[in-house]
Amino acid sequence: MNLKIYQVDAFTNKIFKGNSAAVIILEEWLEEELMQEIAIENNLSETAFAKKCEDSTYEIRWFSPITEIDFCGHATLATAFILFSKNNLKKVTFKAAAVGNMDVKQLDNGYIEMIFPNRKPKLVTDIPNELINGLSINPKEVFVNQQAYFAVYEKEEDIYNMEVNLEEIKKLGPLDVTITAKSKEYDFISRYFWPANGGVEDPVTGSMHTGAAALWAEKLNKNELIAYQASKRGGHLKCIVDDENVTILGEAVLYLEGDITV
Repeated sequence: MNLKIYQVDAFTNKIFKGNSAAVIILEEWLEEELMQEIAIENNLSETAFAKKCEDSTYEIRWFSPITEIDFCGHATLATAFILFSKNNLKKVTFKAAAVGNMDVKQLDNGYIEMIFPNRKPKLVTDIPNELINGLSINPKEVFVNQQAYFAVYEKEEDIYNMEVNLEEIKKLGPLDVTITAKSKEYDFISRYFWPANGGVEDPVTGSMHTGAAALWAEKLNKNELIAYQASKRGGHLKCIVDDENVTILGEAVLYLEGDITV
């Protein structure tokens, strides 16, 4: 069986920046084991599989090299980018079991707009020892949602200087860990560590920002924010927050187009 595969750098307009995702558009679902094997072979933070349901509606699933993921923003952006550029679409709706329907559209300025559920985290009063032991600098506050812990810091320098004990962080699985702070250049910056679910440090994490943007919108008393994920590759996100949704805007660029035989 031959499958068309694309590799897209998401949340960037430059090759080798942002976060890479593989995209495979299917006519019928593959066996789950095979999709996982493909994701392992790709060895990217995420491989997205999408299957058309009706005219502009697609079911979507995301696999890291370790496991299937409930929700992935950058691979959703990458998949939309391929559908827009190859199928001449301007708007799609993705259906995913964990997050429901997600509307995504191509804007005239080149950005792709994704409307996701607001997943604002709640304050943690009893901070897990594994989180404290896993971070070289103690946070000011810690929050949590269904995806990750959010360790909040006073200084953005702490985000860049952080040393992480991944073995301790891994014990928090299935939850991952975000470290975040207010920024001088951006509204806020973050880094994201997910050893229990995908890898060491994720370059740019769209799904995480449905929590981080909601958190900083309240702290900064503003609903439109510019975020930067301060990984080695780095990535920029525009976020618009309301009570129900977090709209995330980003760019993407095609790196690779090819065929795989399975």
